[in-house]
Amino acid sequence: MTPQARLSASIEVLDDILARRRPAAEALKDWGIAHRFAGSKDRAGIATLVYDALRRRASAAHVTGAETGRAIMLGMLALQRGMSVDMIGNLCDASRFAPSPLTGDERARLSALDLSDAPPHVVGDYPEWIHPQLEAIFGEALAEEARALAERAPLDIRVNLLATDRTALQDALAFLAPVETPLSPMGLRVAIGEDGRGPALQSEPEFKKGLFEIQDEGSQLAALLAGARPREQVADLCAGAGGKTLALAAAMENSGQLYATDIDSRRLAPIYDRLERASVRNVQVRTPRGEKDPMADLEGTLDRVVVDAPCTGTGVWRRNPDAKWRLRPGSLSQREQEQARVLDRAAALVKPGGRIVYVTCSVLPAENDDAVSGLLSRTDGLSPVPVDRLLAEAGLEALGPRVRRTAHGLQMSPALTGTDGFYVAALARAP
Repeated sequence: MTPQARLSASIEVLDDILARRRPAAEALKDWGIAHRFAGSKDRAGIATLVYDALRRRASAAHVTGAETGRAIMLGMLALQRGMSVDMIGNLCDASRFAPSPLTGDERARLSALDLSDAPPHVVGDYPEWIHPQLEAIFGEALAEEARALAERAPLDIRVNLLATDRTALQDALAFLAPVETPLSPMGLRVAIGEDGRGPALQSEPEFKKGLFEIQDEGSQLAALLAGARPREQVADLCAGAGGKTLALAAAMENSGQLYATDIDSRRLAPIYDRLERASVRNVQVRTPRGEKDPMADLEGTLDRVVVDAPCTGTGVWRRNPDAKWRLRPGSLSQREQEQARVLDRAAALVKPGGRIVYVTCSVLPAENDDAVSGLLSRTDGLSPVPVDRLLAEAGLEALGPRVRRTAHGLQMSPALTGTDGFYVAALARAP
């Protein structure tokens, strides 16, 4: 496909997403099925255009004066990719499969790129209703943080310390030129291409041998801050596919007992193969069956309960730019209720002298500090662990100046830490 044809296809997919409010991945998959002639590189190129347009949906629509697939796509090319009007015009050249030529109004608007009168949510490319929450956490840095949340995310991997070390893996993957992650001692960063896509890491022999997992540096840091230690009894209550479970098992050096569960048994399906590939031996997966709580026999016995809570995912907008436009106030309310339930469950499991570690990939105070405040108001004998102590115990003192200190924990963010927006708070139960 020519660049002009890819642009036309991306506009078609974006119009479908806007009209049906559907996930971008579904729309792209359907387009691929209907256009089987398109090769893998063509589909990848179209997907990159679509996701970049969704990153700049509000600002692109503002500068072009319309919220259509074409207007947003053209605005993105100017705002995100820095293309001149003439360069964009060359893609809209009326050739076969190309978009129609630029109108006079489009040329004028793309030349001006005027955001001077745009409100903060347009400049920052996020839904207007969520502005108070973002302003509460970011304050005067909101514009910078919002822009960082709209950029492409890096590609990070976590070294499986049960099977190798960072230097050895870096040598083994030398052809990819990985570099050490700035903050995580077990991370490597692999360069992505101009199209925003990285190499097919899951096809590499080192991945198949369990030497590494694909995991954002922020997620790696959150797992380290959980502080799981060898020989402890630990629970991962929202294990899902097992990303943090694997990191916790490595921190425990394959000793003690790590219980992995999730309220939705379907989310646990991938965890078994991942545990086997990573040579993890200290994890017991407890799958819910019916109304019975699979963790009921462990009440009051666990050293550490990790709650990687279900959330809106506002901290990972870099990776899922379409998700922010499908987010609704009702979704936030539902997540808050789920977070309260899982935190109450954690409080019942942790033993005297033990610790609850609460993690989200959200930057919204409603899901973070407010959720912790709610648990503290409902439960006696819990107190927040000071952030400096949490960092020192994890050997992450260097992270201290880079995070936002909140009432109960810490907030990572793309602009400050260069990671996804993870929140971490720890609560200690009195002995």
